[in-house]
Amino acid sequence: MHTILDKLNQVKNKVNEIISKKQLKTNPKIIVVTKTFLINKITPLIEYGHIHYGENKIQEAENKWVNIKSQYKNLQLHMIGKLQSNKAKKAVKLFDYIHSLDNERLASKISNYQKELNKNVKLFIQVNLADESQKSGIGINDLTGFYNYCNKDLSLNIIGLMCIPPINSNSVEYFEKINKISIKLNLKELSMGMSSDYEQALLNGSTYLRLGSVIMGERSIN
Repeated sequence: MHTILDKLNQVKNKVNEIISKKQLKTNPKIIVVTKTFLINKITPLIEYGHIHYGENKIQEAENKWVNIKSQYKNLQLHMIGKLQSNKAKKAVKLFDYIHSLDNERLASKISNYQKELNKNVKLFIQVNLADESQKSGIGINDLTGFYNYCNKDLSLNIIGLMCIPPINSNSVEYFEKINKISIKLNLKELSMGMSSDYEQALLNGSTYLRLGSVIMGERSIN
């Protein structure tokens, strides 16, 4: 039975193998998605020196990470789930990255709280590539205007784009599309690729891989 550390190293080896084989000019960060897992399950990774972790609920993240982040100052916490604007202050306080910026109200709140807390969070705009009504994200047609609003009007630190391809779709088609859009906007980072499709994401320019089950194992339903 492989330990979590074994699984992390297997993924790192696979990523390095793809980079080497395809001569990619990228060195992606692996975000270990730890939602629903207790901190004692995550501790071996922290002690091993892994620094990037992803959560998708504010309260769960607060309960798990506030103390541990004060002990390990280099930990980088990523908000990868839907963020309600009324939880924006808590998110700015706790997280180093937010991957799910998806509307003007949220952008404005983040801007205000960053000034209040004197903290600059790295932000990804979530793009709804297939205009799925049940999924959050900015539509492609609205993306340039929204990016300019965040960047110029609010001076937010937008570092890249994030996407979640539709379930049962050909992920590659969406990864290629968002890569082209990010180049057009001159954004350097791409948050895309999960346990089932991270290899294809890597081949299409992903710089942040959000990996849960391939490292942590199957999670309890939450």
